Amino acid sequence: MSRQTNVRRAQREASPADQTRAALVRAALKLFGRQGFDGTSTREIAAEAKANIGSIAYHFGSKEGLRAAAADYIVETIQTIAGQAIGPAQAPGPSGPDAARAQLFVGLERMVAFVVATPEAGEIVQFVLRELSHPTAALDRIYSGVFEPTHRRLCQIWEQATGEPAESEATKLTVFTIIGQVIYFRIGREAVMRRMGWRGIGNKEAGKVVAAASDNLRAMLAARDAAAGKKGKS
Repeated sequence: MSRQTNVRRAQREASPADQTRAALVRAALKLFGRQGFDGTSTREIAAEAKANIGSIAYHFGSKEGLRAAAADYIVETIQTIAGQAIGPAQAPGPSGPDAARAQLFVGLERMVAFVVATPEAGEIVQFVLRELSHPTAALDRIYSGVFEPTHRRLCQIWEQATGEPAESEATKLTVFTIIGQVIYFRIGREAVMRRMGWRGIGNKEAGKVVAAASDNLRAMLAARDAAAGKKGKS
């Protein structure tokens, strides 16, 4: 069952108050990402969520509290997806290099499926980009809840796949390049569609992105194997 199906079921089963709270969070995520925090009024958020403006203070205390709730929503969403793709941050790693490499490819495929193809990812990325350009406490929540543990987990898997130390500068940078190539297809979405002649980016186009990104990952691993082979002969 897909995450979206689970979300819809949870929304149907939630109380009216919980439904209003969730609608306000999603509205804030969308509008803060599109217009910025200062450029978005609580009235606009309430209208987008089809809620009473007083419900923002009731559920979150303030507009700032709503921004924190939007950040927590991002953390929860990405933790769920990352956990399914590469395992929880504290989980034992794959048993052996082959299993670790297989997990890297699965993680890459699922990351592309979410980041590149789902509309929800667009709202999340816009929100995060705003926070990265003007950091607030919301970014601290996202960094500690998503960025740092997910990156650390991928570095650990890379070490198991290649033997390169997880916390080395080279490994950290390599993992950033793997993530970055996927994120570009979201933040550069309009340029990609124009250059590729695509009318949109759905599952079919995301599959092509997975193939290209997987080829890149395969080449990176092959280069490590070649370098290790030369060291072994010397």
